[in-house]
Amino acid sequence: QVQLVESGGGLVQPGGSLKLSCQADGFSLDYNTIGWFREVPGKEREGLLCISSSNGITNHKDSVKGRFTISRGEAEHTVDLQMNNLQPEDTGTYFCAAMQTRVRTVSERRALDCAPSDFRFWGQGAQVIVSS
Repeated sequence: QVQLVESGGGLVQPGGSLKLSCQADGFSLDYNTIGWFREVPGKEREGLLCISSSNGITNHKDSVKGRFTISRGEAEHTVDLQMNNLQPEDTGTYFCAAMQTRVRTVSERRALDCAPSDFRFWGQGAQVIVSS
């Protein structure tokens, strides 16, 4: 069973930056994809950025292009989300999620699609509030 733990988040002023980290453990298959998703009250959970274990990356959400970046951390199975120039509309709960597979191309496809329904394992969520 894959387990994920998010860290980071908090309150930041508009224009500020935050970094979220996700530590995943328990992978048992050859390939995996880890992504960051955002949930805002009254809206569906949306995929922001996903990265496969073979480094397939997607900038899935247009509103975060140029502001958010995803990267693999130094520790194994750690994925960071660097968020710059945060705006009030970025307020929400941020989740990291993971999937795993024996097929490399499936992992990379999941990274390109970055769709919540494709990810089986979820963290507990981290709150991000952007307000002056």
